[in-house]
Amino acid sequence: MAQILVVDDDPDIRTILADRLAARGYEVTEAGDGLRAIEIATREPPDLILLDLDLPGADGFAVLDRLRQESAPPTVVVITAFASIEKAVDAMRRGAYDFIPKPFSPGHIELVVQKALERAQLREENRALRAAATPGNRPLVGSSEAMARLAATARKVAESRSTVLLLGESGTGKEVVARSIHAWSPRAARPMVAVNCVALSEELLESELFGHEKGAFTGAHQQKLGKFEIANRSTIFLDEIGDIRESVQTKLLRVLQEHEFERVGGTRPIRVDIRVIAATNRDLKAAVAAGKFREDLYYRLNVVTIDIPPLRERPEDISELAEHFLRMYCAETGKTIERITPEAIEMLRAYPWPGNVRELENAIERAVVLSSGNEIGPRDLALVRPGPAAAAGTTNDSVGPFHESVEQFKRALISRALDKADGNQTRAAELLGLQRTYLARLIRNYK
Repeated sequence: MAQILVVDDDPDIRTILADRLAARGYEVTEAGDGLRAIEIATREPPDLILLDLDLPGADGFAVLDRLRQESAPPTVVVITAFASIEKAVDAMRRGAYDFIPKPFSPGHIELVVQKALERAQLREENRALRAAATPGNRPLVGSSEAMARLAATARKVAESRSTVLLLGESGTGKEVVARSIHAWSPRAARPMVAVNCVALSEELLESELFGHEKGAFTGAHQQKLGKFEIANRSTIFLDEIGDIRESVQTKLLRVLQEHEFERVGGTRPIRVDIRVIAATNRDLKAAVAAGKFREDLYYRLNVVTIDIPPLRERPEDISELAEHFLRMYCAETGKTIERITPEAIEMLRAYPWPGNVRELENAIERAVVLSSGNEIGPRDLALVRPGPAAAAGTTNDSVGPFHESVEQFKRALISRALDKADGNQTRAAELLGLQRTYLARLIRNYK
């Protein structure tokens, strides 16, 4: 379901637009001034913004200028009085996709919105493909015996077209391994397509994987290609495969068996040539025994299994990984930090890393950002040693100030929910049992 932000200081116009768009199946949010629009759009970017240029606080041009600073600015259609067409043209020079003159007809609004959303979808698909195709995908870092075995297996598997199942705790680097297998494979000329299966609801996941036809459901205003079609003659990586529902499992099994499927709402079989790499941190055998995962799908996925060891089982890789992340984030931030001190390395080795490589990366990134010197020391790392509930990342085995400890607990819990949901705030809110708006406020409060 596309999300549209309507920005106008006239409440009557906002109501007319919101009602009309909601009746067409869109999810609509409203803002009455430019500052509120910027707050909403930068917190959780909508698919489309209908933006009046004459606004209190910050006008439409200020909103456009601010949105252009985002790495992936949303598509904007400006609304302006007929006498101000020159303003609309100027707005398009500043990044707006189109404009609608007042007074407008409902039919014209719906047509412009449909075209703008089609364009937004194409931009998103192109951006995803470019990101997947760019060099610099994370290498397999680590010279431990465990990593050497893993890399050797991955290279051998890469030469085949067999389905691969990657097993490992959250944060161990399953997507990094998947991208390495793809990069070493005959399919490397085309970008790998990655899907986080837990970040989407059952209905959205089915549409995301298989695509849908126009009119397949409320809000399906145009045909959409699914990730399997986009990944044709390439590799698709299905992360958190253990969390998908039975209806999607059935369609996935057909893809693995017959290499074909239909779009949601479609009747024509679509054949694809794909290589599937799946990953999970769940025990799929137990899920099969409990009746929560199809046994035939499990065996189709479990052709080649690669277990990725947690970081605590390969401490000899910690310093190498830390140095790798130091170089990476120094290049990203433009800082010159010569080394991580031996004392800091010793601290990294002694830490149990419940969040695995992802947690180590976050620790080094934070140290680089906050460091004002030319080296990273123990104080820069700010590691909090987990206690018995380390797997949840929410406790501390040392007693500290009550309120500070509670804040750390909340921050860690929110961070892990966002990791689990691949940054999707709506899904993270569902995992935590919170309203999305309340979670968004917590995220702002805890930065």
